[in-house]
Amino acid sequence: MALPLPPGSTIGILGGGQLGRMLSQAASKLGFDVVILDPEENSPAGRVSRGQIVAAYDDPTALTVLGRVSDVVTFEFENVPAASVETLAGAGALVAPGPTALSTAQDRVVEKTFLNAVGATTVDFAQVDTVEDLVAGLERLGVPALLKTRREGYDGKGQVWIRNVSEAADAFAAIGERPAILEAKAAFKRELSVIAARGHDGSVAVYPLGENHHADGVLSTTLAPARVDAKTAARAIEIAEAILDGLDYIGVIGVELFDLGKGVLLVNEIAPRVHNTGHWTQDGCVCDQFEQHIRAIAGWPLGPTAAHARIEMTNLLGDAVDQWAELAAEPDARLHLYGKTDARPGRKMAHVNRVLGKA
Repeated sequence: MALPLPPGSTIGILGGGQLGRMLSQAASKLGFDVVILDPEENSPAGRVSRGQIVAAYDDPTALTVLGRVSDVVTFEFENVPAASVETLAGAGALVAPGPTALSTAQDRVVEKTFLNAVGATTVDFAQVDTVEDLVAGLERLGVPALLKTRREGYDGKGQVWIRNVSEAADAFAAIGERPAILEAKAAFKRELSVIAARGHDGSVAVYPLGENHHADGVLSTTLAPARVDAKTAARAIEIAEAILDGLDYIGVIGVELFDLGKGVLLVNEIAPRVHNTGHWTQDGCVCDQFEQHIRAIAGWPLGPTAAHARIEMTNLLGDAVDQWAELAAEPDARLHLYGKTDARPGRKMAHVNRVLGKA
């Protein structure tokens, strides 16, 4: 089907979690039907969509069906097998973002190599395959340094700080002696992020920066728009555009940044999807990140990104979601529940956007 996709077209989404749910809700508002592929029956996204295919992400029959019923296919998280996206694209399905973006983000060494190549500078790093590699990396980068698995790992999982070279063997064992990356410590003042989108025609839209605070490796709050000077804002836009163009990217991307001050930013990592630090846009912008992603992959014009309100987004983890009635009573709070039933400790169950005033 030619772009732009008309209302009534079908969007396929790999993944049925909260991001898929909010993408599906945004697609519905624009008149699209949505089909989810997720191994979990009755997934949060599946319950608000036209239908769900219950199967593993690499199930060839399920991928064939999804590709046939969808006019464009996207994904809600970066741990979907890149081979599945390649299978869909190889069979003729329109997939956005494409497999290159996914495979780049799935390997931290490949990701940081790409970022530096396009001028989006990162901390210094070393590839680690053995304890000997780790010791050599620590001697070059210094301590403390952060050891992370090359693949998977999120919200602080699969990583360990090393504060002395003598800890190398134990640290490598702690991550299962898996292929890894060692990252130098960044002397940053705060953590920022930028949410950006690129359309099929190469047009780019960038949201104002958000300032992020983490607890135990998990995002706790985002305050946006962040208070930044013009030089910092301009550098963030420059970084986002370089990454989007370098990947020939279609859709919304999240870029996590270290702010070193005086307009100097280092890229921590990228997420080839809508992002937790962009949830503030749901109540702070006319066109939020979820609608923006649907617009981009469907070939529609990108929406406006200016903020009309200043927002503090707070994640609700585990049984914190039990506060829903109290939060719903706050006049300046906007509650977004994910439809999950098992409130395990640390699990993202919802978020609340508090409107602090005009942007």
